[in-house]
Amino acid sequence: MELKIKAIHFDISEKLNAFIEKKAARLEKKVERATQLEVTLKVVKPETAKNKETQLHLYVPGGDLHAERVCDTFEEGVLECIEAVLKQVERYKEKNK
Repeated sequence: MELKIKAIHFDISEKLNAFIEKKAARLEKKVERATQLEVTLKVVKPETAKNKETQLHLYVPGGDLHAERVCDTFEEGVLECIEAVLKQVERYKEKNK
């Protein structure tokens, strides 16, 4: 599975990049046929508390799975998006049985 990480309005740190790669491995174990995972990180309004927007887009045969969250930290957003996509993966697997 190909992993693309986009950072909008900031430079991504190595620590955050490694965190995303580690968590993306969970998705790769659950979805064998996924072709690409695209993670978009964006700072929306720097002066507010919840200003970190995380979008996760998983490309699978027959459809795409998407989750979007706005949180205090990118790590929290990534975790919430992965949990949301994992739920969608379960429904996707049930649908394709």
